[in-house]
Amino acid sequence: MTLYLIALLTILLHLTYAGMRMLMSLYALELGATAFTVGLLMSVLAAAPMLFVVSWGRYVDRVGVQRPMLLGTVGVLTAALCGFAVPRLEMFFVSSALAGLGFILYHLAVNQIAGLLGRPEDRTRNFTVLALAFSTSTFIAPIITGYAIEWLGHRATFLFLSGTSLITLATLLLKTVNVPRQRLAMRATGRKSIRDLLGIPVLLRVLVVSGLLSMAWDLFSFVMPIHGSRLGLPASTIGLVLGCFGSAIFVVRLLLPFIIHRLSEWKILIGAMFLAGGTLAVFPLVKDVSVLMVLSFVLGVGLGGTQPMIMALLYDTAPAGRASEAVGVRTLLLNFSQAGIPLVFGALGAALGMAPIFWSMGVALWVGGWYARHQKQTAGHENTRPSSEIR
Repeated sequence: MTLYLIALLTILLHLTYAGMRMLMSLYALELGATAFTVGLLMSVLAAAPMLFVVSWGRYVDRVGVQRPMLLGTVGVLTAALCGFAVPRLEMFFVSSALAGLGFILYHLAVNQIAGLLGRPEDRTRNFTVLALAFSTSTFIAPIITGYAIEWLGHRATFLFLSGTSLITLATLLLKTVNVPRQRLAMRATGRKSIRDLLGIPVLLRVLVVSGLLSMAWDLFSFVMPIHGSRLGLPASTIGLVLGCFGSAIFVVRLLLPFIIHRLSEWKILIGAMFLAGGTLAVFPLVKDVSVLMVLSFVLGVGLGGTQPMIMALLYDTAPAGRASEAVGVRTLLLNFSQAGIPLVFGALGAALGMAPIFWSMGVALWVGGWYARHQKQTAGHENTRPSSEIR
C-alpha cells in the first residue's frame, strides 16, 4: 500500500504545483505583465532546479526519502503561501523558484520509492502507477484552478491550492514512509561526477533515448498551437487536438502493466521512437482536423508509455547507491529541453515554417531508434563492471 499512498500524496502536491503554474501566469497578466515576462516567470520553474538537481539526487541516495519529501512539500507549500501573502509580480518569481525547487526534490524522492519498492521486475509497474498519478493531477489541476479563480479570485486561489499540499505535509508528518535503503556503491571513494555516469554505455543509452523522447514531447506541446493557428483553427479545436494527445497518454499508461508482460522495455522504447518519428513526419502534411486528432492520439500512444520504462531502466543500470543521482542527470537534461525547445524551434519556425521542425524531430527520433537498437544488439559486450555494482 505504500506505493498507492505515495501516488495519492503526489497527486495532492502536484495539484498545488501545477495549479500555481497556471495561476501565476494568469495573475501576472492581470497585474499588467507582458507575455515575455510571463514566459520568463515560467522558465524559472525549470531553470532554478537545474542548479541543484544532480546534487539533490546524491542527497536522496544518501539520506533516504522521508526528509527530502518533507522538505520538498514545505517548499511547494511555502511558495503558495508567499503568493497569497504578497500578491506582487516580484514575489511570483520567488514563488516560482520555491515551487520548482521543492517539487523537484519531492520528485526525486518519490521516484526513489518507486525504484526500490518490491522486486526489480516490479519497477515498471511502480513507475506506471506514479506516472498515472502525475497524469491525473495534470488533467484536473487546470480545471480546479480555473474554477477557483472565477469563484474566489486570484489571490484566494493561492490559499485554496495550498490546502492540498498541506494535506500531503500533514500525512508525511504523521506517517513515516519506509522503503529499503540502497546499498552503497562498492567503489564510492573519491568525488562523484556526472562524467562517471555518462561513462557507463548502457546508462548513456537510456539517457540519450530519454532526451530524444522528451524533446519530441516538448516540441509537440510547443509547436502544435502555433501550427494549428497557422492553419486557421480556433483555440477550441487546437485544444481538442492536444486533448487527444493527453488522453492517449493516460490510456497507454493504464494499459502498460499488461503490455510489459509481453514485450521488453527496449522493444517498446525503440518501437515508440519509430512510431513517434513517423507520426511527426506526417503531421505537417495534414490539414483535416479529424486526421490531426488521430495523429495526435497516435503520437500520445508512442510517447506516453515511455516514461515509466525509462525510469525503470535508469534504476536497473545506475551504479548501486547512485540511482537518484542518475535520475537527477535525466531531470537536468529534461529541464534543458523545456527551456531550450521554445527558443530554438521558435526561431527556426519563424525562419523556415513548421514543416521542417516536425521533419527534423522525426528524423532525430528515427536515428535515435536505430542507435538504441544497434547499441542493444551489442549490450552483452559493453558492461564490464562487476555484477555486484549493479542492483
